[in-house]
Amino acid sequence: MVLGIKRLVWRVIGIVAMVSLLVPVVTISFKLITTGQDAVVVLEDASPLGSLLILSYYILLMTVVLVAGLTWLIKQVRLVINLKREQRKTELLYLQSQISPHFFFNVLNNLYGLVDKDTVKAKHLILMLSEMMRYSIYDGQNEVVTIAKEVGFLKSYIDLHKNRYHKKIDVAFVTDIEDGQLKVSPLLFIILVENAFKHGVEHLRTDAYVFVKLVVRRDTISFEVENNFDPEEVKMPNGVGLSNLKRRLALVYPNRHSLSSSQTDTVYKVRLKLKPL
Repeated sequence: MVLGIKRLVWRVIGIVAMVSLLVPVVTISFKLITTGQDAVVVLEDASPLGSLLILSYYILLMTVVLVAGLTWLIKQVRLVINLKREQRKTELLYLQSQISPHFFFNVLNNLYGLVDKDTVKAKHLILMLSEMMRYSIYDGQNEVVTIAKEVGFLKSYIDLHKNRYHKKIDVAFVTDIEDGQLKVSPLLFIILVENAFKHGVEHLRTDAYVFVKLVVRRDTISFEVENNFDPEEVKMPNGVGLSNLKRRLALVYPNRHSLSSSQTDTVYKVRLKLKPL
């Protein structure tokens, strides 16, 4: 009801403004055409008070039109900004939901075979998996989480991986954290760790290793992952996971991040640096 009244008021103001502007234009044009003069004196026969009132009316009218135009322009700019913000949020949620589920399926398959052999261990791993899935589904949809939460998720991920392989692997996760409450976009680091296991450990029968290092300072977050791989089995790719990560970094950390990698015949290393949000 209120919105309808506002629209009606602005419509009336628009009509009045249009008529008020057309009347002098039509009048002056008519005089110029009918009299053949080169110029017309406006308000020639009006009294000083009448001229002042007419001028005041047009000044007030132009002020109202100007304010209305600026109000409309600001509203349109806000709509565009909000639309872009919603599009960015939707894209981020889509990208975060793209975290590969194959790890969870693999762990569940391993747990199925472990239930009868070691019930206590199976229960412990199920609890860890449940916490990880909860974090991925709920906290993973937030714009930011604390470093402490993200580290907990990474530790659980690494522990589950160590327990699911039937071979010896060397895994180290070193942290040097100045402030665990510092905020970071969720599920960024996991993509790099996942690639290390997927393209390295997965294809090595012996001597597989993954070294992860996280250094957190108030002005910089540094994350490094190093792993070996079998060059005859797989080449470290620039696949969907990394493309996903790069797009998310561009959206959340524009001009506030660097992502680089280096590779030898058997070793792959990736480095990610962020300026805290």
